[in-house]
Amino acid sequence: MNTVKVRNVVIGEGLPKIIVPIVAKTKEEIVKAAESFSEYRYDIVEWRVDWFDGVFNFAEVEDTAKALRDTLGDDKPILFTFRTSKEGGEKAIEPDAYVELNKRIAMTGLVDLVDIEAFTGDSYVRDIIETAHKCGVKVVASNHDFDKTPAKEDLVYRLRKMQDLGADIPKIAVMPKNKKDVLTLLEATEAMANDYADRPIITMSMAGTGLISRLSGEVFGSAATFGAVGKVSAPGQMNVKDLDTILNLIHNAS
Repeated sequence: MNTVKVRNVVIGEGLPKIIVPIVAKTKEEIVKAAESFSEYRYDIVEWRVDWFDGVFNFAEVEDTAKALRDTLGDDKPILFTFRTSKEGGEKAIEPDAYVELNKRIAMTGLVDLVDIEAFTGDSYVRDIIETAHKCGVKVVASNHDFDKTPAKEDLVYRLRKMQDLGADIPKIAVMPKNKKDVLTLLEATEAMANDYADRPIITMSMAGTGLISRLSGEVFGSAATFGAVGKVSAPGQMNVKDLDTILNLIHNAS
């Protein structure tokens, strides 16, 4: 299993890495959120740029990315994510604009990872991945289903496709309708991690029913999880302090 190193964080070994999202509308709110993280232990900041009012003005995006980097310092990696409305995000965006935004932010050197929705279209995804890699930026390929949990075979297929497209970290999040759906997600995670993956993967079952999947990554093979400081970015996220405690308990018991 290959690992992915971003700044001083190695994804794919040891404890699952804690990613803390920023969901805020203005530069000032984004900086304030980042400042509030200082008292917690976490590994990566996700800037959910689809929440940002100025997202369609790249000068504003770059200026805010600079402010975020200055606030976080040199140690904390930044994951840049425009979650589209079709996958649960705040805004819609045309594919060409989506590609341009992600390529341009990668070229700035201000972020360490970009999240690319894997089913945007293969040519679009490969275009972003190629540019990101040339800039030394890692790529999380993602897929989100807020309606259901697909079959185990379908989940594994989607994760393998992300790997085949060249993403550094495949990621999938699905909605459970019952407890068996959570088991399906965990079974797919274990199968992908043990039988197919040559790189870290991130998986989760959402909402309260799926919370256990956000805690048990080290057991089943998910290399990172999301914890909230303040506002959550998806159903089922728990606060980062409790998340850190539980991850360490599981790690020390294994």
